[in-house]
Amino acid sequence: MAAEEIRINPLDVAMKQVEIAAERLNLDPGICEKIKQTKRELIVHFPVKMDDGSVKIFTGYRVQHNMTRGPGKGGIRYHPDVDLDEVRALAMWMTWKAAVVNIPFGGAKGGVQCNPKKMSLQELENMTRRFTWEIAMMIGPDQDIPAPDVYTNPQVMAWIMDTYSILKGYSVHGVVTGKPLELGGSLGRFEATGKGVFITALEATRHLNIPMEKARVVVQGCGNVGGIAAQYFDRAGAKVIAISDSRGGVYNENGLNISEILDCKKRYSCVITPEAKVGEEITNEELLELDCDILVPSALENQITHKNASRIRTKIIAEGANGPTTPEADEILHDRGIFVVPDILANAGGVTVSYFEWVQNLQELLWSEEEISDRLTRIMRRSFAEVLNISRRQNVDMRTAALMLGIGRVAEATKLRGIYP
Repeated sequence: MAAEEIRINPLDVAMKQVEIAAERLNLDPGICEKIKQTKRELIVHFPVKMDDGSVKIFTGYRVQHNMTRGPGKGGIRYHPDVDLDEVRALAMWMTWKAAVVNIPFGGAKGGVQCNPKKMSLQELENMTRRFTWEIAMMIGPDQDIPAPDVYTNPQVMAWIMDTYSILKGYSVHGVVTGKPLELGGSLGRFEATGKGVFITALEATRHLNIPMEKARVVVQGCGNVGGIAAQYFDRAGAKVIAISDSRGGVYNENGLNISEILDCKKRYSCVITPEAKVGEEITNEELLELDCDILVPSALENQITHKNASRIRTKIIAEGANGPTTPEADEILHDRGIFVVPDILANAGGVTVSYFEWVQNLQELLWSEEEISDRLTRIMRRSFAEVLNISRRQNVDMRTAALMLGIGRVAEATKLRGIYP
């Protein structure tokens, strides 16, 4: 799988998805070409002083894909494999995602090529603040609002907000979302993406008449998305039989104690240790092929490909990660009758509550956790129903239906705004 991930370009995947949906929508070729292209891209190479006194040069990216429907919105990830094409693809998926749940954002994404696991907290702060300075001309509450992504968190958002505010000369809470509550963050934001995955998976079980209670669930990834989703499945009475992180996973056919697993991850930075032997150790590749009712890929892109799609044994796939399934794999899964809740629908809970946070910042309000939960649930359920309706009416899989909904909304907004001059 590792070699496969290197060969598959996520931008190629994203472009192919657009072409499939555009053909179904009979899009005007000019509009289609416009929405496939990014609006603005920035690559920065910047110095950071390390703990040993040396200076290291890092490469960072911020890409704004499309802002026809509103300011750019998208996370910032810290990962060794970050490159421009990955960020372009992720920005494009953000555009469709915001449109699918019908919130007034466009798509953007950012990242720094680094290994945060080998950096101290001080080095991460130094890098974050310098990166913020380098991209400051592109971001802002009315222009482009970053958020957490892979290996970034509320603390990173706090550093970005503080650095940007120093530049402006006053506090700008709305420049990022996913902030700590003390700095204008929103209740319910941390768990929003994982909760959204659970809500859409629950809707899928209702559609397929599969009882959630005792359903066997497999989760790849145990961070802000996978870990939170696993907790929601566990509370709903499902059996989480396997979960993993980047090093590998743990499997127990009788169900895992999710609280114990996540506590182990927090204390030891891995899901299984000799001190907490809770099941059989398995690889991420083996985990994806376990027999289950619901599979939740919540790690990185290109995990389910034409090479392993025929061996996936699940009834439902709820995509917590961005781009975990390739178009070739989609065809195989569809032919095999596996119901896929696509990423731009399943993991849209994060951008939805980010929108709530942004609105609260602009209006200087604080909504209750109950209000946020109710709003999120209504939006995710409504969006699932809209996508399912298109899927049935057009006789297409759920991903194509979601892309048709999102791309169609962006295309219509593009047509209404027109081309200037």
